[in-house]
Amino acid sequence: MPTISMFYGIIVRMLFLDTQQHNLPHLHIEYQGKQAVVSIPDGDLLAGELPAKKLKLVQAWIAIHEDELMADWALAVKGEPVFAIDPLR
Repeated sequence: MPTISMFYGIIVRMLFLDTQQHNLPHLHIEYQGKQAVVSIPDGDLLAGELPAKKLKLVQAWIAIHEDELMADWALAVKGEPVFAIDPLR
């Protein structure tokens, strides 16, 4: 599961060939032992949990990088390598 970005202690990953469980573009987020799945481009929490402030940071990052995330998703569902995306600053 490649890490595509890290910021403020948040690790953002995208799985290869991961279309079965949630059936829509999404990210796997990890923060201090908590794990969550967040949709692209809406930023909705699909599974797991994150502190509210960290979820808002992830949602802001998704909004800024929506096009890049969707391009990475298109690669990931085909099992191709994804690209790193700049962190939230």
